[in-house]
Amino acid sequence: MQDWFKKAKLGIFIHYGIYAVKGVSESWSFYHGSISYEDYMKQLDGFTASKFDADKWADLFKKSGARYSVLTSKHHDGVALFDTKYSDLSVVKKSPAGRDILGEYIAAVRRAGLKVGVYYSLLDWSHPDYASVYPDWRVPEDLSTVNGYSSPKDGTQDKEAWQRFLQFDRNQLKEILSNYGKVDLLWFDGDWERNAEQWGLPEFKDYLKSFNEDLIINNRFAGYGDYLTPEQGIPVNRPKGVWEFCTTINSSWGYQHRDNHYKSLRQIIHMFCDCLSMGGNMLLDIGPMEDGTVDPRQEAVLLGLGEWIRANEEAVYESAVGIPVNYYGDGSVLSEDGQTLYLFVHNRPAEALCVKGLRNRVKRATILHSGKELRMDVHGGAPWNGIPGILWIYMTEKDCAEMTTVVKLELDGPVRLYDGGGAVITDNQ
Repeated sequence: MQDWFKKAKLGIFIHYGIYAVKGVSESWSFYHGSISYEDYMKQLDGFTASKFDADKWADLFKKSGARYSVLTSKHHDGVALFDTKYSDLSVVKKSPAGRDILGEYIAAVRRAGLKVGVYYSLLDWSHPDYASVYPDWRVPEDLSTVNGYSSPKDGTQDKEAWQRFLQFDRNQLKEILSNYGKVDLLWFDGDWERNAEQWGLPEFKDYLKSFNEDLIINNRFAGYGDYLTPEQGIPVNRPKGVWEFCTTINSSWGYQHRDNHYKSLRQIIHMFCDCLSMGGNMLLDIGPMEDGTVDPRQEAVLLGLGEWIRANEEAVYESAVGIPVNYYGDGSVLSEDGQTLYLFVHNRPAEALCVKGLRNRVKRATILHSGKELRMDVHGGAPWNGIPGILWIYMTEKDCAEMTTVVKLELDGPVRLYDGGGAVITDNQ
């Protein structure tokens, strides 16, 4: 795992495609029959990208505080946003846009100093060779349950067709990894319909890494990825290893004009802090409109998040996993040396913050964005028996930022926590 990814903390996900024309669900809308395949593909005629400006996107991402971004080069519908010679199904060849969206995006993101991420769907519900076999090679007993976009409806497998599809995937990925300069991250999706052996792993990963030995690959690669990608539901317990939480600003990945179920900026910042507290990244999704512009509501969230990050940057990019929430409930992060503890304060305290089980002496407590020093007190405890008291940090509404406030605690050394269940004190002082 590359160090840049662990320190990036925030990435921007972009679901952009022909599904923005009618505002339908990307790919899944025809897969589940809410729209016919033919009507879905007619959206190609309305995809203009007439106001698409990759540099404006990249500037917005940078202002959001993101260190990387990930664009859908091809979703499950098989419609490529890049100029591929292995298929006619691309916005370059089949839409009025006639542009290599991916190429423009990569160049702009790189100019902005961000790391380049590319989403690619391993499955392709439009390719004639894709629905040629079944998961694990097992023919279902009840063929009526088979979706014809995924597997053959007649119970007959064609392994030669499947091998042709694997080569198709490799060819398109070669284009992505060869034609646009260095790609830092591949964000796969759709691996669930085949197993690792069917995808040709681990040789497939070796092939991809041959283009860039530093390439990072997410975990949606049949067990051969580099990091975890929990989706929409933020983890309650810290995932093991390196991870990234991907989520939407409203309820949809791509642009849907009827979706007004938006998260507030305050809620987005709260979720971001939860990711930071558990040592993960957040990959925050936007769905541009078909002309390439970003909904003002989504743009406002990105800009507001960036303002919050700049005011509290010390607690973001160089931070490490904080103390567990049973010590402090709103979440926290630590400096890399463990000697500074940053507390997230999402609401407005009436009197004081409460930190339990902290063995360290706190040398100083300040509001990070303003530098104001806060009064502290410790009540209870029996330090001669190794039992710390409760730390109270006096803070009221007037000390708070508009959004989440960060309180900085400077400790007398690396953080030390009490993990006992309490005890009877038999030796009082």
